[in-house]
Amino acid sequence: MNFELKTLSLAAAAKSSTDTLIVLISESFQAGKDPLSELIDKATKAKDFSAKAGKSLQAYAIAGVGAAKIVLVGVAQGKPADVKSAVAGAMAGLKSAETAKTLIVFAGAASADTLQAAVLAVAEGTYVYGTTLSTPKARKLTQVTLGVASANQAMKDTFAASVAMVQGIEFAKEWANRPANHATPTLLGKAAQGLAKSAGFSCEVLGPKEVAKLGMGSFMSVAKGSAEPLRFIVLKYQGATKSDAPVVLVGKGITFDTGGISIKPAAEMDEMKFDMGGAASVLGVFKSLTVLKPKINVVGLIPACENMPDGLAVKPGDVVTSMSGQTIEILNTDAEGRLILCDALTYAERFKPKAVIDIATLTGACVIALGAIRSGMFATEDDLAEALLKAGNEAMDLCWRMPLDDDYADALKSNFADVANVGGRAGGAITAAKFLHRFAKKYPWAHLDIAGTAWKGGAAKGATGRPVGLLLQYLLSQQIAGKK
Repeated sequence: MNFELKTLSLAAAAKSSTDTLIVLISESFQAGKDPLSELIDKATKAKDFSAKAGKSLQAYAIAGVGAAKIVLVGVAQGKPADVKSAVAGAMAGLKSAETAKTLIVFAGAASADTLQAAVLAVAEGTYVYGTTLSTPKARKLTQVTLGVASANQAMKDTFAASVAMVQGIEFAKEWANRPANHATPTLLGKAAQGLAKSAGFSCEVLGPKEVAKLGMGSFMSVAKGSAEPLRFIVLKYQGATKSDAPVVLVGKGITFDTGGISIKPAAEMDEMKFDMGGAASVLGVFKSLTVLKPKINVVGLIPACENMPDGLAVKPGDVVTSMSGQTIEILNTDAEGRLILCDALTYAERFKPKAVIDIATLTGACVIALGAIRSGMFATEDDLAEALLKAGNEAMDLCWRMPLDDDYADALKSNFADVANVGGRAGGAITAAKFLHRFAKKYPWAHLDIAGTAWKGGAAKGATGRPVGLLLQYLLSQQIAGKK
């Protein structure tokens, strides 16, 4: 899908040739003398339309308007959330219609934030998955033009970033949505290599022998029960000088999670194909970076494997040795994400990073705590936490800071190893973060628990592509900070 930004008045928008013209109208709208203003004014006076959020009106073949179909949409005060909701509603109607081209025009002032909200809503509302369908349904909408009365440089930059963000989000959705037999660790590694080859950054994919040489005993223990060989994917994007310390993103890549010997219930186990949502988000961010080419350095690390209950699978009570040398008592094999991440966090030390952020569908406890609205965020540095919160707000990909008090680590004490991989039920998202914290002491570190936000269940089942938006917004803010 192609996006374009144009400077258009309502009068110019009326003359534009497009399949569907969507007009976003705030409560402060002042009617002019153009055909669209007259339509809005008449509909409002007749009480057929209101600029309140969620209100809409469709019209056809209006004199003086080039589009065959017109949709008036209320955006209330015109805040980003109002715009996103309004455009999402309009897209729901277009998804089933034969609309190839649409023009979305702001009937009043627009901002960088509202532009981004509109772009994100268009993409989200028209996304279709088709990889494993016998007759895939293509996205009918191919051209989207956004019209604003005027656009400063900040708006143009934000628009470009938003379009790149959409490409990353949809790349992440594609791989998270694929069934586990179409997204094995090997296939995930090939996807990363293909992306790197087309975009000009480096990618290295390590197999079992290389991972064994690194001493990643914790990671290897999770993969033991699967016939699919593990892969450790290392991506390097260099947009700044080599001396500039990178941000390292670590994505949990469990391509399917049965729970291992601590096997999960059968109901909804199919959704465990989404357990590589963290890995998918790292790939998505790299997709966006290659479009924008910011002057920053970013490393992506993806430990990828399946968690299966084979005769060779790791057992509850087994003790394994991590790459850091710390021993781990595995009390629950379904707490496997932290076991693959801890070795990747140790590996990250070699890059002398300015910050490391791991992203993982880690705990059901985080879903209970925050639901599907905000990702759980843990951070060792206040400035890192504040930057991530700000980025999430700007990208409309929200997170919330959770505690990292040392007292929570007491639940992870073991009589037989340096640390247990689980504590009790109480504070489960926090004790999981405290486990990871043991392996991330040599750099500023943040952990994003996306178990509640990486996918939707039920009738709307599918990956969300989160938190690609948050991560990309954060990385772009680091580029700006580096210029100061």
